Amino acid sequence: MFYEPKKKNHGLSKNPFNSLIVPRPIGWISSVDGKGVFNLAPYSFFNAVCYRPPTVMFSSGVGSGDDKMKDSLRNIEEIGEFVCNLANWETRKQMNQSSASVSPEIDEIDLSNLTTIASEIINAPRIAEAPVHLECRYLKSIDIPTWSDTDVYTMILGEVVGIHIRDDLITETGLVDVAKMLPIGRMGYNDYTRVDANSLFTMDRPK
Repeated sequence: MFYEPKKKNHGLSKNPFNSLIVPRPIGWISSVDGKGVFNLAPYSFFNAVCYRPPTVMFSSGVGSGDDKMKDSLRNIEEIGEFVCNLANWETRKQMNQSSASVSPEIDEIDLSNLTTIASEIINAPRIAEAPVHLECRYLKSIDIPTWSDTDVYTMILGEVVGIHIRDDLITETGLVDVAKMLPIGRMGYNDYTRVDANSLFTMDRPK
């Protein structure tokens, strides 16, 4: 099949685009606003973009407030920092719960029965149940050109200034045991996947 996204002429029951760029890692972003209220939300338009400095991005869609900003974006632009917590198999239900649309004064971390712990360098909280945390300093926001005023998307870039890895995930040879970590990824629709020992495979790069 062939279709043009702007014409929406795919003829399918749902837009297939989100089911093609898969699996997508989930940026489970924790932040804090100027009043000290914590926020937590998962973003599947998320990834690492470079090594030096280590930098991550996530893309935020339109929010429900008057400013059309999601709480994560508003907090990060105001305070200048955030944490990306790794969502894995053990935290999948809490991750999903934290995606609920609630008012800015609601703490999604508490709503999801999760535990906050302090970061080492920044003030945004970490999620204790997550096996990995990336402490990030906000770099910039990039507004994505869209088709209409109702489509609002902003890409947020952050420099990773501190990395926490649960000790039991480090092997004797000094590698991260991804199979033990069991990270999850977003597929299309309401589907997810996980990385485990059965789904991992290795290929050496050609010389």
